[in-house]
Amino acid sequence: MIRHALAPVLPAAARALAVPLRLPGLEGVVLTFDDGPHPEGTPAVLELLARAGAQAVFFCVGEQVARRPQLAARIHAAGHELALHGHRHRLQLRVGARALAEDYRRGLAAIADAAGVRPRLHRPPYGIYSAPGLELARRHGLGPLLWSRWGRDWRRHTTPERIARRALRSPGPGEVILLHDADFYSAHESHRRTAAALELILNGLTSAKLATVLPA
Repeated sequence: MIRHALAPVLPAAARALAVPLRLPGLEGVVLTFDDGPHPEGTPAVLELLARAGAQAVFFCVGEQVARRPQLAARIHAAGHELALHGHRHRLQLRVGARALAEDYRRGLAAIADAAGVRPRLHRPPYGIYSAPGLELARRHGLGPLLWSRWGRDWRRHTTPERIARRALRSPGPGEVILLHDADFYSAHESHRRTAAALELILNGLTSAKLATVLPA
């Protein structure tokens, strides 16, 4: 899978392009969810976040928002942040500049139509920017944000416990944790393991006296 093949080069590529992996200066950690909204995964995640009084950033895929606008609106109404993960979930390195420009336009429009908000953050599919893709994000006023911790929850052969252990490895203020509330682009029903892991992660953050915060 692309996720596995490119995982080792993400930190170096991010540094080369000056894309943040973490957000120093924050008093808590930033929980992020990619690939939704999903009819089962997103409500499950929202329920757990509400129960814990936690906040998160949802990097939504435009084509999924267009199919489920009510879910995107529900994310926003619950006090979480809607961000853009592209209109289609395609590796930017395989998409031309003109097609990328249309992808950004459609993704932003889908979120605006669903929730009446304009995203301020962007994360590319697979965490890989092309040079034109990064330029487009900044041209649209979107702050690029990757991650410093991940649960690798998209994999078929993992468990909630493993996901939580990876996500909570040396947690500290300013860390950005990547999870997925959807299985559209990953292993079937992986969102169920993510939801189970999220409860463990939230408990672990509480034990570490770390709050969940939104980027400033």
